[in-house]
Amino acid sequence: MKEIYIERQEEFLRIAIKENNKLKECFIEEDSNGPIPGEIYKGIVKNIVPAIKCAFVDIGHTKDCYMYLDERFNNTKIKKGDEIIVEVLKEEIDKKGAKVTSAFGIPGTYSVVVNINKDISFSKKINNSDFENMVSKELVKPEDIGVMIRTNALNVDINVLNDEVGALYEIYKGIIKRGEYSRNPILLFSDAGAINRTLRDILDKNTFKIVLNNKSDFEYAKKFTEDRSDISVKVEVHNESRMLFDYYGIEKEILSLRNHKIPLKCGGNIVIDKTEAMYVIDINSGKNVKSHSLRKTAESTNIEAAEEIARQIRLRNLSGIILIDFIDVEDLDVRKNILNVLRMGFADDKNKTVVYPFTELNLVQIARRRRGKSIYEFIEEPCKYCDGKGRRVKLSYIQFLIKNEIFKMQVEQGIKDIYIEIDQIYKKDIMGDILEFARLIGALENSVYVNFIPHLEKFKVESLIFANQIRNLQTYKIYG
Repeated sequence: MKEIYIERQEEFLRIAIKENNKLKECFIEEDSNGPIPGEIYKGIVKNIVPAIKCAFVDIGHTKDCYMYLDERFNNTKIKKGDEIIVEVLKEEIDKKGAKVTSAFGIPGTYSVVVNINKDISFSKKINNSDFENMVSKELVKPEDIGVMIRTNALNVDINVLNDEVGALYEIYKGIIKRGEYSRNPILLFSDAGAINRTLRDILDKNTFKIVLNNKSDFEYAKKFTEDRSDISVKVEVHNESRMLFDYYGIEKEILSLRNHKIPLKCGGNIVIDKTEAMYVIDINSGKNVKSHSLRKTAESTNIEAAEEIARQIRLRNLSGIILIDFIDVEDLDVRKNILNVLRMGFADDKNKTVVYPFTELNLVQIARRRRGKSIYEFIEEPCKYCDGKGRRVKLSYIQFLIKNEIFKMQVEQGIKDIYIEIDQIYKKDIMGDILEFARLIGALENSVYVNFIPHLEKFKVESLIFANQIRNLQTYKIYG
C-alpha cells in the first residue's frame, strides 16, 4: 500500500512516497523565479543554430531557453523572430537555460490533450484491445487536437473520460487564444506545481493515506481526491510539534541518500558514483558467502542488487546515462532474470526509463529522462576547501534542519539559549553573515552559541538550560 507525505516550508516543498512502509520516491521543489517543467509559455525565437539543430527562445526569463529542431515536432521551419508556444521540459541548470519543446500537452488524470497530432493514442502500459476499441468509438475528441489516453483511464467510465477531455480542451483553447493576443513572452499555463503533479500522476487505487502539514494544501488535496471516482484515500493534516518529515522518520532517510555505498541484505553492496557524463553503479559480493558456489553467489547478489538499484535510482531521482557493472555472469537465463527485475522496478515510473541488454563487458546501460533535480542537487554543494573537487551537505539544507530542531525545542521547552556543533568547513560562511544565519535557523529571538569542530560528520543542536552551561560556553557565543 502507498502513503504520500507532503511538507511545505518557507523555502521549499517536499513530497515523499512510501510503499509498504519503505521510502520509494522523494521530490523537492524549491521556490524559484525560473521556469518549471510543465509550464507553457509564449516565446520569441531569438536565434537559430543549424550546426546543432537548436533554436534559442526568449520566454520572458533572464536566460533564453533552448529547443531542438526535429521534423517530428513540426518545428524545423521556424526562423528568428517567430512567435511560438512552448512547454518547459527541463528547468535551468547553472548557466544553461531551460529546455523547451513546441510539442506541448495539457495533462489530466486520465488523458493528455496534445497539439503534435490529431490522433487518439494509448499509454504503452494499456494492453486491452476491447478498451482501446471502445474509447476509439466513444471518445468525443475535438478535431484540432490529439488525445493520449493514460493508464488510469482503465478504471473509469467513458463519460468521466469525455468530461476530462472537454475540460482540458477548454484550457487548450484558452492557451492558444491568449498566445495570439499577447505581444510579449508570457506564461500561458501552469499546472499548479509539484502537489498537483503528484496527485495527478502518483495517486492510484493502492494509495490509502495522504498526510500534509499545510492547511491550504490539505484542502486542495481533499477536494482533488473527492473528485476522483476511482480511488478511496484518507487525507490528514499533520498537527504535531515536530516537523512532518522528522516525525515519520523521512528526514533521516533523505540524509542517508548522501551515502554512495548501500548495503544489501545478502551481505553484498552497491556503490553509486557520479562522473561528468553519467552515473556509474558497481556491485560487490562483499560478505555474501552463504553459497559455496561462485555462480550462485554472483546470481543472488546481482538479483538483489538489481531490485535495490531501481529503488535507489528513483529515490535519488538519477537521470541521463546510468551504467551498471554487475558481477560477471555468463548464464543467459540469469542475465534475463536480472534485466526483468530491473525493468519491474521501473514499471510504474513516471519518468521514461529504458533498460538496455547486457553488453559484451557484462555492463547494463539505463537511459532515464530527467524530471526535476536529483537529490544530490538539493542537499549537496561543492566544498570550497578542496577546490570544488569534494562535496559537502549544503549549508542552506543544514540551516533548514537546524531550524526544525530549534522549532521543536521551542514548542516543547520554550528555550532562549541554543548551542550548535557544526563542521569547521562552514565557519567562514556562517561568520561572514551571522545575522542572516540566525534568521535562517529561526533564532533571531535567541542567543546562539556555535562550536566549529573539524571533520564533524553530523551537526548537533542543544538547548542551554543551566546557568553554568551558559557560562562555560561563552567563548562560542556568536549572536544574541
